[in-house]
Amino acid sequence: MAPDALVRLDKVSKAFPGGVVGLDTVDLDIVMGEFLTLLGPSGCGKTTSLRVIAGFESPSSGNVLLEGRDITGLRPFDRPVNTVFQDYALFPHMDVAANVGFGLSLRKLTGAEQAKRVREALDMVGLADKLRARVSELSGGQRQRVALARAIVCEPRVLLLDEPLSALDAHLREQMQVELKRLQSRLGTTFVMVTHDQTEALSISDRIVVMNKGRIEQIAPPAMLYDRPATRFVASFIGTMNLLQSRFLGRDGERLHFAAGDLPLEATSDSGETPAAGDMRTIGVRPEDLLVAGEAGEGTAPARVSGVVFHGRTLRLHAELGQGTPIVIDAPRRADGSQFGVGDVAYVSLRRGANCPMLSS
Repeated sequence: MAPDALVRLDKVSKAFPGGVVGLDTVDLDIVMGEFLTLLGPSGCGKTTSLRVIAGFESPSSGNVLLEGRDITGLRPFDRPVNTVFQDYALFPHMDVAANVGFGLSLRKLTGAEQAKRVREALDMVGLADKLRARVSELSGGQRQRVALARAIVCEPRVLLLDEPLSALDAHLREQMQVELKRLQSRLGTTFVMVTHDQTEALSISDRIVVMNKGRIEQIAPPAMLYDRPATRFVASFIGTMNLLQSRFLGRDGERLHFAAGDLPLEATSDSGETPAAGDMRTIGVRPEDLLVAGEAGEGTAPARVSGVVFHGRTLRLHAELGQGTPIVIDAPRRADGSQFGVGDVAYVSLRRGANCPMLSS
């Protein structure tokens, strides 16, 4: 167990009836005070992991530890853990104060202390003026904040969030992401969030756990996950990535030289592997790391444009290299209005200094 780990999943597996594997020997340390996000497609095991930590699911094997203490057998309400659910699970017949204070009502606190804690929690989420409002009178964003206040009022060691922003519209969702991160920093509480939204995960997490088929593919801070994905799955799931089958040409210091058809590429390898000359490897190239020109030049390869998508300041070009290899390029929009169109030939090159990982399977 890491010295600063608050929660540890120790070789945790979960099998459901019918042989469905929810988790497959998962090892995970959650550091005290961090904002950790479990990210992946539906059925990858992220929600199952959250429910195992909360105590709503019992692992088929393995243990859950909190500060080194085995809590695997503890019931949910005996764990210093609170959960914010996707649907908020508020009581419609209660006002905001009663919803937030519900958990405190089960504790041996005076009425004055309960009221004080409720007011403080609502102040933290910016709803001090909604103390006596009915739940039905609140907007979606306000209900989400009430659910957060109800979770933090009991001062849990770990706060679990199960896709807490999924019911909000895009603008409010972005606003709440900022507020959620600000709240976590202010409290210093360990937050563990589940989401399938990679943009959300990248924008507010200290670390991200990418899961696939019940296993962890990679754990890393957002920038490292984006720049140095460890596997093909992570590369294809996080952002947009060209996965180019490339022939190894040679090595120059830390730079590995490849060719994807006629397109020269430089790559890095975290494993330190040096392929044999002529070996094929998958190289990940981000669309923003590719340049396009109207004429051939050194280090360029021709690509025929098959589609153009407007992305604000950039245009996303869908094109094909020789032998029909698809490639996606983000090109800045030109002020004079001249752009590549469908059927045009663009000459593609790799941006100098681009970090292109050599990916494992």
